[in-house]
Amino acid sequence: MSTPLTRDTIVAFLGDIFARCGHEEYLGEPVTMAQHMLQGATLAQQQGLPEDIIVAALLHDIGHFTSEFGTFSMEDTEDRFHEEAGAKVLAEFFPSVVTDCVRHHVAAKRYLCATRPSYYDRLSEASIHSLNLQGGPMSPEEVTAFEQNPNLQKIIQVRYLDEAGKHPTMQTPDYWHFAPMVQRIVDQHLGA
Repeated sequence: MSTPLTRDTIVAFLGDIFARCGHEEYLGEPVTMAQHMLQGATLAQQQGLPEDIIVAALLHDIGHFTSEFGTFSMEDTEDRFHEEAGAKVLAEFFPSVVTDCVRHHVAAKRYLCATRPSYYDRLSEASIHSLNLQGGPMSPEEVTAFEQNPNLQKIIQVRYLDEAGKHPTMQTPDYWHFAPMVQRIVDQHLGA
């Protein structure tokens, strides 16, 4: 049986995931999974966004590694719900804004495709494939319901960072550059 996660081990646990699994291909994109998540976090930091957004961008796809359904591939015919798997791992240690950004970054793509049609034009082939598996653009009823989330604007910010983090030549710091920030978010949430 594995050791239970605590506020003192969650940051290292996530770092271990990056080290062990980060080299895996990112869904038919020209970057690895780690590069993709690190690029989102780096872009957020460069834009001076708050630490909760930087951490959410860093961890938004962690569920690809923690889902019992495995990781996505271009041959998939069903969704693997990585967003739920990621939020489940983070929920005990991170504030709702971070877990909402993780849990709803897929829904945010569907939302943006429904409400900002030009957003669809910026999607990669892999992102369009996953969009189709995830239900396509939201219906008007889904849009109305999604807009009730109090963290909507931050979820949308993370979605844009998600789409931006796909450059094969972009240099980023490694996970451990962000680890102190991740720990701060955990400590703030749990009361240091």
